Amino acid sequence: MASNYSFDVTTGCDLQEVDNAVNQSQKEVAQRFDFKGSHVLIDFQRGENLIKLEAEGEMRHTALIDVLRGKLIKRGVSVKNLEFTDPKPGSHEILRSDVKLKMALDAETAKKVTAAIKEAKLKKITASIQGEQVRVTSPDKDALQECIAMLRKGDYGVELQFGNFR
Repeated sequence: MASNYSFDVTTGCDLQEVDNAVNQSQKEVAQRFDFKGSHVLIDFQRGENLIKLEAEGEMRHTALIDVLRGKLIKRGVSVKNLEFTDPKPGSHEILRSDVKLKMALDAETAKKVTAAIKEAKLKKITASIQGEQVRVTSPDKDALQECIAMLRKGDYGVELQFGNFR
C-alpha cells in the first residue's frame, strides 16, 4: 500500500468538442437571416489553441461571439477557459478578434491554488507546482477528497480539472 496518495490539478479544453462547437456555429451563422450577405468567418486553429472571428459591423460581431459561446457551453466547454480579445477594426467595417483557449495553468493561477490549499490548513496536505500543474499529496485519502471539494468551491479564473488520483 502506498504511503502517500496524490492528485494533479490542471486545466484545459477538449479540443474535439471545441472543433464541434465551431462547426455548429458555422452552420448556424450560414442559416441565420441577420448574417445573410455579410462577411463572417470562424476559424479554429487547433495547433495554436486559437479561434479567429471576423464579422461585418459591431452588432454582427457581438452576435457571432454569442453564437460561439452558446455552442461551446452546450458542448461542455467551460467559458472560463476562453480568453476573448478586444475586436480590432479591419477594412470595410470588418471587426476581427481572437479567442485564446487556456490549456494549462499559468504560474499565477498555480500560486493561487497552492495558497488556497495552505490557507485551508487541511491536515498533512502538501501542494507543489510542477510545471503547468499542481501536485497535491497526503497520506490520507479523505483529506485529499476534502481538498478537491474545497478547490471546486473556489474561483481561480479557469475551470480546474483533477486527475491522476493515486
